[in-house]
Amino acid sequence: MSAYVELVRAPAALTVVGDTVAGAAAAGTRLRGRARLLPLASAAFYWAGMALNDWADRELDAVERPERPIPSGRVSASAALATGVGLTAVGLGLARVGGGRRAWRTALSLAACVWAYDTTVKGTAFGPVGMAACRALDVLLGAPGRERAALPAASALGLHTLGVTALSTGEVHGTSTRIAGGALAATAGSAVLATRQRPAVRGGGRLRRAATAVFSGTYVSSVGRAQCAALREPTARRVREATKAGIHGMVPLQATLAARHGAVRAASVLVTALPLARRLARKVSPT
Repeated sequence: MSAYVELVRAPAALTVVGDTVAGAAAAGTRLRGRARLLPLASAAFYWAGMALNDWADRELDAVERPERPIPSGRVSASAALATGVGLTAVGLGLARVGGGRRAWRTALSLAACVWAYDTTVKGTAFGPVGMAACRALDVLLGAPGRERAALPAASALGLHTLGVTALSTGEVHGTSTRIAGGALAATAGSAVLATRQRPAVRGGGRLRRAATAVFSGTYVSSVGRAQCAALREPTARRVREATKAGIHGMVPLQATLAARHGAVRAASVLVTALPLARRLARKVSPT
């Protein structure tokens, strides 16, 4: 079981469940009733993507990361592929039950995007764009029928993901200052997009602005500090640290978006997952 937990980077799913929360808040709705299954669908798609990632990279990992579950022999390649297929099916089912036909259509696009990234796009110049599209679609999954209203929030998460994914390509051999600088610029752009959006609901202006400022400040400081270190010293170690910070930084960014649109309570609940995600990352790396 521990090998499968490592295969899917199980604790890292704590950083993805807030996508649909942010999408719903941006659309002016809340996740109630069956819609509460949508964050679980996001987690299933995330775990599916991680399993497929290691299945597709099994030959490369045998050289660069032989300790990973597949090259070490703890999980077979066929079992990893079956895990990816099964979790994709679970994600589609949860999306259909939780959000109806419209959410299911978005989930189909998300599943196709995840599979395309892991099996075709990853490792090419379009890799970061493909991953950004996956994350943006995951945000839209939380706004079935109101996807247009959630597009700005999806753009903020997508831009952040673009920078983190581009930077993560240097986890083994290091990166260039150009890529590290681009990731830092993406973080700044995401913060601007998240805090300048027009609120989806009225009322609670003072609390909403205060919460947005706190969460956005947490996002910029935690992610930006690590990316600045990678910019000064673009070694593999610094890149891995910045990548982890970028993955965990999804949570305060999601909270920023939720608070900006009036879902302050939901945003506060989201950020409680951040310390736990960081603690678990010491045992199971999210990268």
